[in-house]
Amino acid sequence: MTREFVDSLSVRWTEKYDEKISKFWKKLPTPLKNISVFCAVLLLGISISGNWINLWVHLCLQINSSVRNIKTINNNERSFEYVELKGFWSFFVAANAVSFVIYLSIGGFLHWYYYVRQRDRAEEWKCQPNKFLTPDLEKHEIIFGSVTLFLNGTLSSLLACYIYNGGPCSVYYDIQEYGWPWFILQFVVIFVYQDYLTYWMHRIFHTPWLYKHFHKMHHKYKYPTAFSVTAIHPVESIFIQSVLATPLFLFPVHWLSFYIVVMYTYYHGIIDHSGINFKSYWWQPWQPDAIFHDNHHQYFHVNFGFNICIWDTIHGTCRQKERVYNEEIFYGKGKSLKEVTEEEIEVDMDERNSENPLAYRNDKLEYQLDRSEIEKIRH
Repeated sequence: MTREFVDSLSVRWTEKYDEKISKFWKKLPTPLKNISVFCAVLLLGISISGNWINLWVHLCLQINSSVRNIKTINNNERSFEYVELKGFWSFFVAANAVSFVIYLSIGGFLHWYYYVRQRDRAEEWKCQPNKFLTPDLEKHEIIFGSVTLFLNGTLSSLLACYIYNGGPCSVYYDIQEYGWPWFILQFVVIFVYQDYLTYWMHRIFHTPWLYKHFHKMHHKYKYPTAFSVTAIHPVESIFIQSVLATPLFLFPVHWLSFYIVVMYTYYHGIIDHSGINFKSYWWQPWQPDAIFHDNHHQYFHVNFGFNICIWDTIHGTCRQKERVYNEEIFYGKGKSLKEVTEEEIEVDMDERNSENPLAYRNDKLEYQLDRSEIEKIRH
């Protein structure tokens, strides 16, 4: 391991203990290894939003019938006289302390699992196998991501405290209250509602002014890692967190269904930013592979969707083989090969050639073009 590599990751803890971790890891059975990685991604996803404390609060309200009854009375009276943030500092400290511990420990583990343990075999697992963040950017994404993590934890602690103290909302705990059909259907309603809203929020933040003043910060990480997911501008983070919580106040949602959807969303948020060639399973026809969002970071203004790729197809913002994308071409449509300069084509060709075919279905590059095809299109 080179000195440059060690220095570039000095804020991470796993490099120091690589040898010990590797020895322990080799002793674990393969199924346990796979489960460990899955749980690590899930835990990291819950921690980056601070939602673990909301899960804890709703579980307490589910179990403790007396607390649940108080909540019902408060909702019926709709009086803010009962809405207090009693004990907020306990929620605040717990939310942030646990989130940071999980973020640094589990995030460090996932970083070790791929970026240390398999770094010399990047062509086997990385979406952009020959490109890594610079040492400064690796530190930047963790430090800046920690600021966002703190804000997320603060918002989550406010929400958790508010609901625990009986603040009016549309969350319910007895499935029979609205019946099993609505309990099952709301998984789809919440998922589609949040994902379509997120598509448009993301797309709006890619308009020139908002991009340059806010979202551009996130696109410093052209070769994203799992730590990149929280490294976004604080204003954008607060906006997104607040909007995604709206179902809790707009229509009846069972706490369990809401947070199962939330966990799924944040799990794939980690996956999609990991830079690793994860592919969706057969039972996820709606879910794009990780390369879809990796393409977004590599080509900037395209592929705005997250967990449902059809939004980009419907609105014409899905990456097209015969179009060129870069940071100066806004609105997700790209430019025709006939409209760009030879220099832009050369840059675009280099980008296409740097992608890993193993990240695509059938292990074949979907957007590969040779010079003869380009010339034919241009003339």
